[in-house]
Amino acid sequence: MESKAVSILSKLISIPTVNPPGEKYAEFVEYVEKLFKTLGLDTEIIEVPKSEVAKRCAECADYPRLILLARSGEPRIHFNGHYDVVPPGPLESWRVTKPFEPVYREGRVYGRGAVDMKGGLTSIILAVEKAASNGLKNFEVSFVPDEETGGETGAGYLAKSGKIKAPWVVIAEGSGEDNIWIGHRGLIWFMVEVYGKQAHGSTPWYGLNAFEGAAYIAYRLQEYIKSISSRRSNYEYDDPRGASPTVTIGGEVRGSVKTNVVPGYFAFSVDRRIIPEEDLEQVKREFVEFIEKVAKELPHKVEVKITNISEAALVEPNHPLVEALSKSVEEVIGKRPRKTVCIGGLDARFFIKAGHPTVTYGPGPIGLAHAPDEYVEVKQVINVAEAYYNLIKRVNA
Repeated sequence: MESKAVSILSKLISIPTVNPPGEKYAEFVEYVEKLFKTLGLDTEIIEVPKSEVAKRCAECADYPRLILLARSGEPRIHFNGHYDVVPPGPLESWRVTKPFEPVYREGRVYGRGAVDMKGGLTSIILAVEKAASNGLKNFEVSFVPDEETGGETGAGYLAKSGKIKAPWVVIAEGSGEDNIWIGHRGLIWFMVEVYGKQAHGSTPWYGLNAFEGAAYIAYRLQEYIKSISSRRSNYEYDDPRGASPTVTIGGEVRGSVKTNVVPGYFAFSVDRRIIPEEDLEQVKREFVEFIEKVAKELPHKVEVKITNISEAALVEPNHPLVEALSKSVEEVIGKRPRKTVCIGGLDARFFIKAGHPTVTYGPGPIGLAHAPDEYVEVKQVINVAEAYYNLIKRVNA
């Protein structure tokens, strides 16, 4: 199976499905659809309406967004993965190979998207091929675009479409072969905007410095951060520090234009990560109320805008899907996998919201996602494929 895994994965990597803007999507979907058809699966290609794409990425609107569905029998399990990859970055930072010229070396395949997540897609293909060759049916597969730009025009669109027939979903994102993500944290992105009065730098007394107002708010936000840091999730996390809510200030800043100008406007972002036990609306409300309280101490006008929201999602660790997958993994690697919550975000939220309990399990190491010389361990690709195959057998029993 190793040579086949390397061959399929290398082919997938060599198609540069870079997002944004969404290059080579049609070429990728055409290749995989033909592969699934040779296995006797029924396939369907869904194109996301251009208007939906334009809402979320204007530069992407002229690049078709295609969702590939493949099905066998009456589906009892659904395997999902995204095929878009982030841009490769500076080419000089790639030392092992060029981003889209995959190399197999010492048990690893290198290339952009190797672990995030064409390694997981390869695991799905290998599992489906083995299931089909052994006469197993009742499974479903979807390959979707745009996870790297939020997922709304990929997994989000599919989840709302009603096209998924299976009750349970497994996403092949790179959790690592010995770890199942039973959920993930959520987020709210805020933009705190401070308005002052612009003036010449030689006469600052004629102005009202918006940066100074923003700096004061950022300083006072330490009180807010301290007040929520004692909250702790009841579930296990990849890194124990992820079990508490976190706040990142200033990932994005907007301000004045020149050194000798008193800034009349300054804004900074706040990335608030949410654990599954927190209520999204309550988090939103308490943050805005804190900013409004501090703003009363300033002569500046202050506004808070929400620029992004993503719900936390979770399937309880004793759910039948988790148990079935856990046993299937144990049969391959010889031990029960960990059951953790992903510190970042995943497409699982879309499927769970649509009524499909969803877990995430795929080959790693995930720490190399988006990095130069990205790679995936071929052994993990194969082991995950075997676990998927065991799961297909289990749900057909």
